[in-house]
Amino acid sequence: MAECGRVDSSSSSHTMDKSITLPPDEIFRNLENAKRFAIDIGGSLTKLAYYSTVQHKVAKVRSFDHSAKEAASDKLYEISVQEEVTARLHFIKFENAYIETCLDFIKDHLVNTDTKVIKATGGGAHKFKELIERKLGLKVDKEDEMTCLIKGCNFVLRNIPHEAFVYAKHADSEFRFQTTNPDIFPYLLVNIGSGVSIVKVESEDKFERIGGSSIGGGTFWGLGALLTKTKRFDELLQLASKGQHTSVDMLVKDIYGGSYGSLGLTGDLIASSFGKSATANKEFSKEDMAKSLLHMISNDIGQLACLYAKLHNLSRVYFGGFFIRGHPVTMHTITYSINFFTKGEVQALFLRHEGYLGTIGAFLKGAEEDNPNQYSWGENYAGSSGLMSVSPDMNPMQRARSGTFDMLEMDRLERKLVNLPLLQDPSSYIPDTVDLTEDALAREYWLYCFEEALDGVVKRAVASQPDMPEAAERAEKFRQKYRHKLQTLRQQPFAYGSLTVRSLLDTREHCLNEFNFPDPYSKIKQRENDAALKYYLKAVKSLEALSWEERQFALVRGVLAGNVFDWGAKAVSDVLESDPEFGFEQAKRQLEERPWLIDSFDQWLERQRGPPHKCALFFVDNSGVDIILGVMPFVRELLSRGTEVVLASNSGPALNDVTNGELQILTEKIAAMDSVIQAGLREDRLTLIQSGSSSPCLDLSRLDKELAMVVRERQTDLVIIEGMGRAIHTNYYAMLSCESLKMAVIKNSWLADRLGGKLFSVVFKYEVPPGKPSEDCAALTP
Repeated sequence: MAECGRVDSSSSSHTMDKSITLPPDEIFRNLENAKRFAIDIGGSLTKLAYYSTVQHKVAKVRSFDHSAKEAASDKLYEISVQEEVTARLHFIKFENAYIETCLDFIKDHLVNTDTKVIKATGGGAHKFKELIERKLGLKVDKEDEMTCLIKGCNFVLRNIPHEAFVYAKHADSEFRFQTTNPDIFPYLLVNIGSGVSIVKVESEDKFERIGGSSIGGGTFWGLGALLTKTKRFDELLQLASKGQHTSVDMLVKDIYGGSYGSLGLTGDLIASSFGKSATANKEFSKEDMAKSLLHMISNDIGQLACLYAKLHNLSRVYFGGFFIRGHPVTMHTITYSINFFTKGEVQALFLRHEGYLGTIGAFLKGAEEDNPNQYSWGENYAGSSGLMSVSPDMNPMQRARSGTFDMLEMDRLERKLVNLPLLQDPSSYIPDTVDLTEDALAREYWLYCFEEALDGVVKRAVASQPDMPEAAERAEKFRQKYRHKLQTLRQQPFAYGSLTVRSLLDTREHCLNEFNFPDPYSKIKQRENDAALKYYLKAVKSLEALSWEERQFALVRGVLAGNVFDWGAKAVSDVLESDPEFGFEQAKRQLEERPWLIDSFDQWLERQRGPPHKCALFFVDNSGVDIILGVMPFVRELLSRGTEVVLASNSGPALNDVTNGELQILTEKIAAMDSVIQAGLREDRLTLIQSGSSSPCLDLSRLDKELAMVVRERQTDLVIIEGMGRAIHTNYYAMLSCESLKMAVIKNSWLADRLGGKLFSVVFKYEVPPGKPSEDCAALTP
């Protein structure tokens, strides 16, 4: 991180500090391609935003033309690494003391930009207007502060799944992240700056300030300074965090000797803020007075927010502004107040990136011609700092970091992402099975697991680019970056929202992409796809020789055996590396015998005796044996029954998962051998589509818009989810409005033990939604 000279606490917050070094690969990245700047300058912090284009490598596959010169090749397709340009939004937060140095740095590194204007918001924008225009040569264009706040809030709620959280001070996990409702409106935004503004937000462009108060953050700061002689806001909060308000406040029990039962008032309730100071003949400590003041103002704001929420029938209330700024002591007092006045009916919600709302909104105002809201955006974990605690007992490394620079990066995604239309209740859907933020034992295990796997990932990354001599150096940088992320998450598990196996995997993929390793498993996938294709016809013929009932079991067993071939599981990768001849039949023998750990096969078999499904959506997993010898024969059976099939595969690479580009080539090759698959493609009964994901896991609330449209058009009535990442780590508890089938092999001993099974235990979970008419599954003889 940036090295930073310490700012003397006695100096003015606007004194320029130039003793800072800014490494361009960490702070203000991709400035050479930057355009469209925005800035939000508050009383002590500056937030800068800019848009840049990022050039990075992507892995592409192309089918060989076997009728021409390339006929001599025994490979099915070739792999090439190409350059691609994508859009990225950068947001940087730093203390106002560093603003001149930062502007100089931007000016020195800004190479090509057509930008003539910088959008500005915040109370301090006018103060630094001349400095910004002189340093950057850009005209400062002021935007309305409240409009920017609302635009920024809408943007983060729509694009960052774990943006909002409830703060629970004494719980195992302080931060409880909320699932964002697909419809984010309406909500109440309580912005606590110098005063308080309460804004009702009804749509993207419709909002109204419905109330407010002059008693806000400025009141706490001003009265606090008078009472304690402490001039710095953060120091005042530090004092409050150590104080005991009961020394200063008069409680109900101080008046009545206990609780006031008939009015429902407990003895510990504050009856009068600062009530004891009028009668007690003693000096009060700065800490106690600061704590009493904080409670007084927080309770006042909390009650005001509750009254407006009830008046306008709003259940979602978000708090932001410099008074909050991620401080545990302020979040706790606001939370307590809201819980008390609403009797738990309304939760106080805070935002992981609330400090960026103004600058995000200002940026969006300046970029309206590009219509950023028509795209979906995703947080780039490799370039984002994450939520950092500012509690007084955090370790020195974290405290130094939180005092210098904080970064957020958002990448524009190729596809617009929406909910799967078949989710039973999108507002309550939680993709992840285990929240590692709350489960300390699981968290420690998985962090250790990912750290142990680092050497293998680095080795495969280098091996995937044998013609690039600098690959080893880049791989080492990846190792350092990802290890640092793991260390951060060990200290601050809430940094990127709920910590899950999915987020650990996604962070690793982001870091690999950051150092231009778009597909470390590309060669392995190519080799395994080529090998598996040679056995496809043999596998199909052996299935056709079985009776109907035997074939149904063999098809399921084939999918499960294919799913064993997962390079993301150490137990499997160790076997595959030590025994290259390990194959489909050996994998079948590894599976546990029935009854399986989770075993709904009998119910599935009975359903198969009934009428065919209209359309099955199948989320596939691995390349090679899995997709070719496991999934494709299962798909073939569905097609033969008269069921349409939609195969959804990853848009981009992750581990050895098959991508949509690879699946298109594989299916074309299989169709040339198999008339059933060929007819399915020709008659448009077999559709291949990308999921919109580049993860080994699956979030059904962020899927390709085109996929959602196909699901509706085909009247999909069966969803099949395969693999440990998609059906165990995620979606194990997902409730769908149609029938679903979740199939996976547990390839991790620790997880198997936790689920009450053993290595290679089987999960076969067939679910019918509540209320589905039983006649839909009426038995028919095939």
